[in-house]
Amino acid sequence: MSSAPNLVYDIEVAGLPWEEVDEITRGYLMNKQRDDAARESVRERTALFPGLGKVIAIGMWLVDEERGMLLLEGDEEPEQVWEKVSHSKIERGSEAQILRRFWELVDPSGKGKRTRLVTFNGRGYDGPVLMTRSAQLGIAPSRNLVPYRYDLSDHCDLFDVLGYQGASRDRFSLDYWCRRFDVESPKGSIDGSQVAKAYRAGRIEDIGEYCLRDVRATSQLFQRLEGTLLPLFKGGS
Repeated sequence: MSSAPNLVYDIEVAGLPWEEVDEITRGYLMNKQRDDAARESVRERTALFPGLGKVIAIGMWLVDEERGMLLLEGDEEPEQVWEKVSHSKIERGSEAQILRRFWELVDPSGKGKRTRLVTFNGRGYDGPVLMTRSAQLGIAPSRNLVPYRYDLSDHCDLFDVLGYQGASRDRFSLDYWCRRFDVESPKGSIDGSQVAKAYRAGRIEDIGEYCLRDVRATSQLFQRLEGTLLPLFKGGS
């Protein structure tokens, strides 16, 4: 087992409304699509494109201590207990404030052992989005969230592990794998594709709860794999 603390993280992003995207970028994104159906769906998928989304929730879960922290976009409020998800706390602030706080928490200078990050598809989405969005806002990331792929000691992406680091052709969702390993599914009243609409409707609390339940489920899935599959990979034990 790894001696480094294991910290799961996940983000939720509200994509820019299509009408707020400049004309040249809209044309570029449309031209990249293969058919009319894909072009039509682009309007509701801006969060998936680099630099076109706002980070509104960052969920974290300390695996070994079984407790969570939610950084949620909104009026600034200090850290406090959050009743919506057991064993968790919440801190609110502007997008820039929650991003700065995240970078402090994932690499607290001079405060003990370096944390191993755990994600589900963090290499492909969450990590690049957090680093790129921080750079857009003039915030320097405290660590590279997409380190060397074939060593799990710094970042363990369960999506990559369960795809055997690219060897398996098929890839499956967190919900799918939770059900396979008897972990309670994080599925709730919203999912990732509905975040932008929920945000515009003022449902920020629901988004935060969804995000934190995701990291808790990822933590439980990690625990199921920690003594079974992970030791087969470099840095996994």
